[in-house]
Amino acid sequence: MAEEAWGRWGPDDERGALNWIEAETVRRAVSLVSLGKVFSLAQPISARMPIPPARSRLSHFMVRDGGDYSAGARRPGGFAFADDTVVLPLHLGTHIDGLCHAWRGQLLYNGVSETEIRSTGAARLGVEKLSPIVSRGVLLDFVAIKGAPLQDGETITREMLATACERAEATISPGDVVLLRTGWLESRSPTNRANFDTEPGLGVEAALLLAEAGAAVVGADNFAIEAMPFPEGTIFPVHQRLIRDYGIPLLEGLTLVSLAEAGATKFLFMAAALPIVGATGSPLTPVAVL
Repeated sequence: MAEEAWGRWGPDDERGALNWIEAETVRRAVSLVSLGKVFSLAQPISARMPIPPARSRLSHFMVRDGGDYSAGARRPGGFAFADDTVVLPLHLGTHIDGLCHAWRGQLLYNGVSETEIRSTGAARLGVEKLSPIVSRGVLLDFVAIKGAPLQDGETITREMLATACERAEATISPGDVVLLRTGWLESRSPTNRANFDTEPGLGVEAALLLAEAGAAVVGADNFAIEAMPFPEGTIFPVHQRLIRDYGIPLLEGLTLVSLAEAGATKFLFMAAALPIVGATGSPLTPVAVL
């Protein structure tokens, strides 16, 4: 069965599973804060960060810098400034996938036609339709359970998910932001560079368990949330099921080591996409507060 969440929040809904996050959900999440410790879950953005070969590399241009003044640029009233421009793919580093990012057949989430995705951007389901996310975060730490990063290609099953939830003493509830630590990103190094064709990640059955429990967002410390290579005969099956069928945005490329080392399992989670009209995704800085 597919398209489980279509119509759940009305025929014109463009927020998907973020609708699970209500005022009471936010109040409960805020009540988890006791230490006042804040963790950024984002990768630094630079031209050196790993990126799949099919995507353009980041370019960073200085529009005005100190060299301009050394060369004689005017300083009205003694004032000087620096300014710059960044050109980057929106699915780079730590980012969120919007609900217009993936589909199958000719229909996106909630029955939106693929003809709404145009050369000028998405007329519907653009990333700007995703409201800021403030909810309970739950860290499921598979590295801690195994004692090492998961192997490339290893699939997180329903059984593994249940074990991780038990370790975290957490039952996934509607509105939760579920974060998966696979160890993929932290195990990359100059001698073990990112391979974007293989990674450990979420399997379809485990993904459906999270969706059925009401997860508002699913995130991970890998490239694409799901295990790669894909099961035979499928292409991005977790993306199809979570984004298209359940309206669940995906957070990719998270840095989770510091949060895990702090012993965090349940915490206040906050993030907001750049409201780029018609965009399929957005870089962002997710924050966990203990």
